[in-house]
Amino acid sequence: MSDDERQRRWTLALGADGGDGGETGLSPADARLSAALSALYGDGEPEKKGRGGLGGSAPRVAKWLGDIREFFPAPVVQVIQKDAFERKGLRQMLLEPELLATLEADVNLIADLVALRGVMPEKTRATARLVIAKVVAELMARLERRTAEAIRGALDRSRRSHRPRFADIDWPRTIHANLRHYQPEHASIVPERLVGFQRAQRRIADLDEVVLCVDQSGSMATSVVYASIFAAVMASLPVVRTQLICFDTAIVDLTDDLADPVEVLFGVQLGGGTDINAAIAYCAGRIERPSKTHLVLISDMYEGGNADALVDRIARLLVMGVNVIVLLALTDSGRPSYDPQLSGRVAALGVPVFACTPDQFPDLMATALRREDVALWAAKCDIKVVRAPE
Repeated sequence: MSDDERQRRWTLALGADGGDGGETGLSPADARLSAALSALYGDGEPEKKGRGGLGGSAPRVAKWLGDIREFFPAPVVQVIQKDAFERKGLRQMLLEPELLATLEADVNLIADLVALRGVMPEKTRATARLVIAKVVAELMARLERRTAEAIRGALDRSRRSHRPRFADIDWPRTIHANLRHYQPEHASIVPERLVGFQRAQRRIADLDEVVLCVDQSGSMATSVVYASIFAAVMASLPVVRTQLICFDTAIVDLTDDLADPVEVLFGVQLGGGTDINAAIAYCAGRIERPSKTHLVLISDMYEGGNADALVDRIARLLVMGVNVIVLLALTDSGRPSYDPQLSGRVAALGVPVFACTPDQFPDLMATALRREDVALWAAKCDIKVVRAPE
């Protein structure tokens, strides 16, 4: 064993501060590993040494579980999780559904329950479903109407018909198109050509397709929750076809479950590693009509797979005519933590790369479905877009 490797192991064993609060010399991955271990096996005084802990806000738990799964094999993960439940009070929450039912439920709690569901007792799992269903219903009530209106408006009014039903006539455009047929003696216009909105009930072959490709690593927990709900909303609309693909180092296609957003969330596995390239390859294989397809990748772009192959694959999709958008986060804060290098390389292809809030997402999708400039839309909304490297 080399001196460097021996030093690394001692540093990980003693904690990231190496025992003296100085520089550790750890790589970013090792620093995350040390933080994950310190959160559980630290000295119990996180405020004194700057260590995390698993209490407090819910996203920390989901992210911590994701880090643990990334760095350790399954048998070790099970041991560490068991220690966490005993040492950090998670066991009490899982074993007492009455306590769980009294907690203030929000998106962050959903993320934790999804992450922990594999080790829940059956009686707690039932309570967790009720808690998740309650929050999902509240979010659907908040987001469904705006999403439906934005997407229907984008698609119904983006195509014109010259044989509209009376209720679908666009009178301002019809008048403008027939001004030359003005009859002075009657003080009126005789329309020779009607212009109207095309009805939403179109053939399946004519429908636009939206593919949501969502990173389910622990750090993306809240984004996964919101993306799943939006996917369920869009899947309920007859004017667009929606697919939901979640991934870490494995890929799970949840498209068939979109009628039940609670079931979708229970199908998510908030994991550790990330292979974006493999996920995009899977999505590419599901695209039948590139010019009608909008691929929304929701990821922090920390690629554990082949970054060069990923960039090439996205470039090929663009050439085929796929409308590609990268969301670095879909959270209430809209402030992402992401890999600037890979994000910049993707932005250099002409792909809009940014984060947005759930309230902004319906308008984003409407803009994308109209094939308008998404980067310009983001700028008007004062959203910071990742720039290509100089």
